[in-house]
Amino acid sequence: MNRADFFYPRSRYRGQVKPENLLFNANLQEFSQRVNYICCLETGGKISPEESYREIKALWKELKRSKKQLGIGDQPSSQEGSEP
Repeated sequence: MNRADFFYPRSRYRGQVKPENLLFNANLQEFSQRVNYICCLETGGKISPEESYREIKALWKELKRSKKQLGIGDQPSSQEGSEP
């Protein structure tokens, strides 16, 4: 097993396969990993609760910006709510 795969595991994407969805999914998984590390550091007493909050808030803003730039959720897909 590759070291990077061990430390940064990725799950398979099972949604609608579009480039923007795949990229957002990768961003979401990275967000999850980084939040996990921050939580572990805070739990272990390496960083303060305030520092962990600031870090997670910054990561959340970055994820929201990514979602907006990729246009995820802007337009309903043709499969959702398309009744004649």
